[in-house]
Amino acid sequence: MKTLTINLPEAVESEEFELKMLLAGQLYERGKVTLGQAADIVGISKVTFIEIMGRFGFSLFGDSIDDLKADISNA
Repeated sequence: MKTLTINLPEAVESEEFELKMLLAGQLYERGKVTLGQAADIVGISKVTFIEIMGRFGFSLFGDSIDDLKADISNA
């Protein structure tokens, strides 16, 4: 796994866990990492990642509601 060091301004008052969740959730939703890889970034199990990703505004399902409706219409 690659290591990334980020220098944040002192005004950013987020905890490391929160920042890792935000990064991992974005990477997962964009299809850049798998669910397991996203959980590894945060340092938690896949089950735990799935359970809490909604609290950070991420969906387990990659498609939006509009995409799903379009798929149903096209089926």
